[in-house]
Amino acid sequence: MRIGIPKEIKNHEYRVALTPAGAALLTGRGHEVVVQSQAGAHIGFADEAYVAAGARIVGTAAEAWGCELVVKVKEPQSAELGFFREGLVLFTYLHLVTCPDVAAGLLSANAIGIAYETVTDARGALPLLVPMSEIAGRLSIQMGAWALMLPQGGSGVLLPGIPGVPPGKVVILGGGTVGTHAAWAAVGLGADATLFDVSLPRLRQLEEIFGPRLKTCYAEPEAIGRHVAAADLVVGAVLVPGKLSPKLVTRKMLRAMRPGSVFVDVGIDQGGCAETSRPTSHAEPIYVEEGVLHYCVPNMPGAVARTATLALTQATLPFVTQLADLGWRRALAENAGLLSGLQVAGRSITYRALADDLRVPYVPPESILARA
Repeated sequence: MRIGIPKEIKNHEYRVALTPAGAALLTGRGHEVVVQSQAGAHIGFADEAYVAAGARIVGTAAEAWGCELVVKVKEPQSAELGFFREGLVLFTYLHLVTCPDVAAGLLSANAIGIAYETVTDARGALPLLVPMSEIAGRLSIQMGAWALMLPQGGSGVLLPGIPGVPPGKVVILGGGTVGTHAAWAAVGLGADATLFDVSLPRLRQLEEIFGPRLKTCYAEPEAIGRHVAAADLVVGAVLVPGKLSPKLVTRKMLRAMRPGSVFVDVGIDQGGCAETSRPTSHAEPIYVEEGVLHYCVPNMPGAVARTATLALTQATLPFVTQLADLGWRRALAENAGLLSGLQVAGRSITYRALADDLRVPYVPPESILARA
């Protein structure tokens, strides 16, 4: 099979969907790997390394997109929608609930869209989302601490404090992968951290992990509002796979915060966790709403692109290999977790949560596979 690796064009996105080591594995199995020139150059993966791995370097995005299977990192940008065509298999983070133009383009072209973010493993976990969530969780504290500095417009709070001055207060909304790694970074830094979740068993697990260094609280609006008002940094870390993020932080809650406080919304890929959230970019990451600095960059892990690429490709490569070896229909038929990633096929939306949010008919993915 011909596998295309385009260069990412989203603002300050330097990750690449396949490393030279991954290319060597695929070419060793008899597949043709086509990599757009300079796709990995910013993070130390030169074109020469791909050539040494048996890949072919091409000069244009059109050539990379012309392959049977296209593997990317981020959702297609407006300039890439014209590459959609019938029979194209696209494997990437899609986030279609916030990218209706991409969904419409895939449907119109009769292309196949398989989303990293809803692929599952044998335990029902999200193995292709986990590594980026781990990075985003840790980065949320790092970027929040940066935004709190006065040169960025923050309130001038040092999160770990110093002797005689108490540490800053961090509120983390969500106890999943993002929230857990945000808590790891916050308590490691020495901040006064409180994490909210609706699952009492999960809160008990986190108390066992972190002990008294992390406070936990059941997520209900009154408690969230009270803690948010006293926080220096709030991290939105709630995910419902394939659906819009719930709006846990209201404008009224933000208005009660001290001016110069910071809200980092890791859920912005799925619409954001606050009423005031809207996507930003690495070039212009911050805006101020109700006196609170909002950091809402959808591709946060792109800031540490080398680490993120290595982590992501370790997780995606087994699935890419299966798609290439078996073809998309057989691969999905044999791997129920990969089938969970199928969101668009046969001019239909094949992921129920996405169909519900887009208010379009849902077609079970199994019925697509049954078609001749």
